[in-house]
Amino acid sequence: MPQDPNQRFRIRPLEADDASALYRLIVANRDHLAPWDPHRPEHYFTLEGQQEHVAGQLARARNGHDYPYVMTLGGALIGRINLNNVVRGPLQSAVLGYWIDSEHQGRGLTTQAVRTVIDLARDELGLHRLEAGTMLDNVASQRVLINSGFEEYGVARKLLKIAGEWRDHRLFQRILHD
Repeated sequence: MPQDPNQRFRIRPLEADDASALYRLIVANRDHLAPWDPHRPEHYFTLEGQQEHVAGQLARARNGHDYPYVMTLGGALIGRINLNNVVRGPLQSAVLGYWIDSEHQGRGLTTQAVRTVIDLARDELGLHRLEAGTMLDNVASQRVLINSGFEEYGVARKLLKIAGEWRDHRLFQRILHD
C-alpha cells in the first residue's frame, strides 16, 4: 500500500503526553471496543482516567513488566499495541495485545504494527515467545495474528471476563528464535 510520506505509519513507545490523545481516541472508539474489552469504569473514559492509566503502564514499563507502544499515522495516534506480562528467566515470553481506531481497520496497519513489535521483542528485548488470545468470533484479529506468523495452539475456556461475561479465547503463539 503506497503511503503519502506525510501519512507515515509508525510504532513508538507510549509517553505520558499521549494521555489526552488516548482519551479522545478511547471515547471515539468506546462502542467499537466494547465487545472486545473488559468492563471499564466510567472514570476510564475521562482525561484523568487516561492519565492514570498511562502513568500505570509507564510504571510497569520502568519495571520491565510491560512494553506499551502507540500506533501513529502522520503523527496522529490511531491505536495501541502492547507487550504485557513479560516473564524473564527460562521463559522469556510476553502477551501481545492491540487495538486500532475503527476508521483505520482493514488497511493492514495492525498487521504491520504486530510485525514491527515482533521484531522489537526478538531483537531489542531478547524475548523468545509471544502469546496472544482472541475471542472465538474475532476473525479479524485472528487473521492479523496468522498473517504475522502466529500459530493457533488451543482454546482457553472462560479465559477473560469481557463485556461482563467469561469468554473463551483462541490462543496463538509465535516463537521468535527458531
